[in-house]
Amino acid sequence: MQVLPERSQLSGTHHLCRRCSYGPRKLSAVKNWKRPENLRELRSFLGLCTYYRKFVKGFSNIARPLHKLTESKQKFQWTKECEDSFLQLKEALTSSPILIYPQPDKPFILDTDASNESVGAVLSQEIDGQERVVAYWSKCLSKPERNYCVTRKRATGYCESHRAFPSLSLWPKISSTYPIMPL
Repeated sequence: MQVLPERSQLSGTHHLCRRCSYGPRKLSAVKNWKRPENLRELRSFLGLCTYYRKFVKGFSNIARPLHKLTESKQKFQWTKECEDSFLQLKEALTSSPILIYPQPDKPFILDTDASNESVGAVLSQEIDGQERVVAYWSKCLSKPERNYCVTRKRATGYCESHRAFPSLSLWPKISSTYPIMPL
């Protein structure tokens, strides 16, 4: 991966936000990645995917079937759902991300949502009248968290997204589409 010179101070994704371009060798390695045959190979692939998760919209939902295979006492059985997930992740990692650099002088928009199995957030800004994505974040819910009521799942997503983007507290101009009534 080549890091181009333009950088921002948004550290909410646990890295400096950089404009990245992948070299042809790296793209080829991901595109030609063979289907994992065992747990070790699957964990290796998921490690790569998880590192670049901020560039993949809905990462936790896409990767869920593969993560289920890594759970303890789970037999390694590759299904069509796993194959679809594997191919989707390879496609997402080899296509260009459509992210913008954060502009601290403009207001941020934080969209959060929850499903039965995951929570997620999209950090965006309105630039030239169009909402543009700065970063994605998602997390699979643990087994106990999956038993939460809808309100608590949504509140978990809202709170966890603030942990995922810690620099949000530095900027007072943030609007959230999450109804904060339960909090």
